Amino acid sequence: MMKNLSKTLKPALSLVFSLCLLLSGQTLYAQAGSISGTVTEQNGEPIIGVTVQLRGTGVGTVTDLEGRYTLEVSGSDPVLVFRSMGFKTQEVPLENWSILNVTMESDLASLDEVVVIGYGSQKRSDLTGSVSSVKAEQLTAFPAINVVQALQGRAAGVQIQANNGEPGASFKVRIRGGTSINASSDPIFVVDGFIGAAMPPPEDIQSVEVLKDASATAIYGSRGANGVIMVTTKRGKKGAPRIELNTAFSSQEEISRLDLLNANEFMDYITEIRPQFSSLGANTDWQDEIFRTGHIQNHQLSISGGADNVDYYVSSAFFDQKGVIIGSGFNRFSITSNVNIQASDRLKLGLNIFAQRSSQEGTRTQEGSGGSNNTGVVAGAFKFEPDQPIFDENGRYTIARMNDPHDNPVAVAREYQNESVNDRVQGNFFAEYQITENLSFKTTLGATTNSGRIGTYTPTTLNAGRNVGGQGNVNGSRSTLLLNENYLSFSKTYAEKHNLSVMGGYSYQSQTNENWGGAGQNFVTDAFEFWNLGAASVWLRPSSSLQDWTLASFYGRVNYGFDDRFLVQLNARYDGSSTFSVNNKWAFFPSGAVAWNLGNEAFLKDNQTISLLKLRTSYGLTGNQAIAPFQTLARFSDVFTIVNGLPVNAIRPTTVANNDLTWETTAQFNIGTDIAILSDRIYATFEYYRMVTSDLLFEVPLPQYSGFSNQLQNVGKVENKGVELTLGARILTGAFQWNTDVNFSRNRNKVLSLPGGNDILYGSGPGHMVGLGQTQILREGFPVGSFFGWIYEGVYQEGDTFIPGGGFEQVAGGEKFADLNGDGVLNANDREIIGNPHPDFIFGWNNDFRWKNFDLNIFFQGSQGNDILSYTLMELNLLSGINNATTDALNRWTPQNTDTDVPRASIGRTRRVSTRFIYDGSFVRLKNLALGYNLPFNMTRKIGVQRLRIYASAQNILTFTNYEGYDPEVNYNSGGAANGNRNLGLDYGSYPNAKSYTLGLNIGF
Repeated sequence: MMKNLSKTLKPALSLVFSLCLLLSGQTLYAQAGSISGTVTEQNGEPIIGVTVQLRGTGVGTVTDLEGRYTLEVSGSDPVLVFRSMGFKTQEVPLENWSILNVTMESDLASLDEVVVIGYGSQKRSDLTGSVSSVKAEQLTAFPAINVVQALQGRAAGVQIQANNGEPGASFKVRIRGGTSINASSDPIFVVDGFIGAAMPPPEDIQSVEVLKDASATAIYGSRGANGVIMVTTKRGKKGAPRIELNTAFSSQEEISRLDLLNANEFMDYITEIRPQFSSLGANTDWQDEIFRTGHIQNHQLSISGGADNVDYYVSSAFFDQKGVIIGSGFNRFSITSNVNIQASDRLKLGLNIFAQRSSQEGTRTQEGSGGSNNTGVVAGAFKFEPDQPIFDENGRYTIARMNDPHDNPVAVAREYQNESVNDRVQGNFFAEYQITENLSFKTTLGATTNSGRIGTYTPTTLNAGRNVGGQGNVNGSRSTLLLNENYLSFSKTYAEKHNLSVMGGYSYQSQTNENWGGAGQNFVTDAFEFWNLGAASVWLRPSSSLQDWTLASFYGRVNYGFDDRFLVQLNARYDGSSTFSVNNKWAFFPSGAVAWNLGNEAFLKDNQTISLLKLRTSYGLTGNQAIAPFQTLARFSDVFTIVNGLPVNAIRPTTVANNDLTWETTAQFNIGTDIAILSDRIYATFEYYRMVTSDLLFEVPLPQYSGFSNQLQNVGKVENKGVELTLGARILTGAFQWNTDVNFSRNRNKVLSLPGGNDILYGSGPGHMVGLGQTQILREGFPVGSFFGWIYEGVYQEGDTFIPGGGFEQVAGGEKFADLNGDGVLNANDREIIGNPHPDFIFGWNNDFRWKNFDLNIFFQGSQGNDILSYTLMELNLLSGINNATTDALNRWTPQNTDTDVPRASIGRTRRVSTRFIYDGSFVRLKNLALGYNLPFNMTRKIGVQRLRIYASAQNILTFTNYEGYDPEVNYNSGGAANGNRNLGLDYGSYPNAKSYTLGLNIGF
């Protein structure tokens, strides 16, 4: 591994040192004078490590252990810039001083910090809504595939789970819980004002704001119910060009493995119920065969700068990951460009361009709908017989001998071809004109196009491909999104106490989605893979589709502040969507908020202990239109069949129209308080909220005589309520500094009403688990996605009274379940809710330490109280003789081992969801541990480098959990809108998350 790492490092290091040598030849400012001084806090304590720089140049230094600095300066009108984490940046003109002492103000609570909100920005001290901020240094704490991954554990009320650990996999984001059952609960992403834009890499992002309550999100109306994530990209700053290079290399390995039976243990178990079964003589550890050491390389190079009337930022980034399972990988290359021009005293122009290509190579890591065609690599690794070798005596890949004849996992990982490529190009232009001193107009025009291709090929070396002579599939897609925003902003202060700002505008957005595909079977050779479908002698049915939608909106906001004490905000949006019916295309979404800044009252204004105390509350309505287009219409589907031996095309009605279908509406109440004490050294934010979503978009069953199975209707309600706490402190401020912040979130999800008040049961298990049936339930008064099944009471012993019931074991060593209704018979009526996939609470705890030129970051993330239904452990520990098992099988019931709750081995045992397979999914994880060293400026400037930081870090290296599977962060079968809300806490054959060890460099020129 080190040889490979060295080979990868050489090109990057060569680039670094070439740039260093190039820039070291630049002419430095002529030394004309010396300036020195001491930098202290407001309480007189010296501050070490403060960057002191001559503005617009690369000349600078840092303060020592006593807060002192000395710097040679020159030039006309020189200005010194003082920067340090946790303090406000200061710029001081030098004039004729030779000694300059500076007192830096704390910036921990960032009261004067400007945060981005919908269609504008506000000082944090003026916020009336619930907004969490995440800064650039937190987003780049470790190499992340995207911003969503970097946000995990960083903001209160935000729960982020990987759909699986596969390179390039997506993430599920929930802000204050899932607000829907069938429609999407994903938040919207707004990048530099562009709704629905693609997010650039974390290294190109300046900050992220998460808008949570209705006061903050109602300005986005029909798309605000699930929260809004505002992304602000980096901009250039006035001064000389600045070049930054960030490069990192990571080695990865799986977090854990399952304890499986080896060949001898497996044969003891299997021959107990299959005496005729004979060993093939191997002892293969299939987990060893599919896992490998993975790696990540992440590089980003940016150039930024500016003059009096223009600033620019240009960046390129490359991310490449080879997964911990053979045959899996992901890479992306992107370019980000921001240019802002002050065209005149009144007119400002800006253009943001983003382009990205991403490519994913994947194995079939998850189980599909059953049979040999769909065995996943991970599932195959834990259930395939360990007595089999990789190849048989004929040189062919071995095939399972029990149950269905699926391929071994190595065969699937090596032979199955699965490649996807995506190209995205987007641009966002804005023009802002200052009409008067207090009135401005801004217009934006954004466009993005995303094209993708997925190709798969199942060769004849695999069992599924061999049966059809190989099968190739190619599917393509293209989406185009257009957005135009136009709004006026007015802001004025009256009588020095009345602050009024008004914003109003119009928005138009449209999107078109195109999809097409083809497939073929029976190829003369596997060499074509999916690149020559014409070589197939059996052409499968092609497909194509087109969808489009438009959204027109009027919106407005009024902010009023009196004497920096009382704040009022009113928002409103009127949305019209082509997605909904003729009777309900338009809807109105208002919100209001008030805040009282007690800290500015006379009785607290001069208080030396309390520097901020603000109370705020809000209420409003937001919407959810996240359903596919044309759902309100009567639709027809094509039919292909054979009549009298001839192919016939036809159409048939498949859905009935609903002219009254309308938006899901979420009413949210929020109350919060912000407090800071000891000159902002300690700060806290507390929130309580209650959200009720009504008019749920629900597939309601229709009578059979109607000729239709169901219809999308507005029925039912869901509630989410909870508390959030953010607490931060600057604990140590001397030579050794320690800053800490923790966020805590507790959400309670509950179904308030369903159609007719009736329970709705549904299944989520892998397709090959035939007969598993209903696994979860929607029931009034309980959380969405609750697990539903039997209570496991261990095993029957000799002499026990067996409870009769069709399909239930009535033998010593058999599974024993509780007769809940006491009728003396076990059946479906003895099921109840047996688990809750929603956590009691989630948290993140970040710690930053600094001593001299060293910095240390320790970041923990956790989830407590959530249950997991493990289909993986159900399949392994069923002990029915159809696959391998975990080492729990060593403690199975036998006449000689009766003191156990593990049942006997038994052919034909029925799979049942019960408390036996419900596990505690709580965990605490050391998400990031990073140690960095900043080379002293007097060393770096000799090679023409302004800043050079070397760091080593580790991610996910410690996980504290009682879960027996690969990893407690699981998210099986959660794709699509409905599944994303209803299928929570499921595990089956999921690609495991990885732990990483990283080395990196941050260099500034």
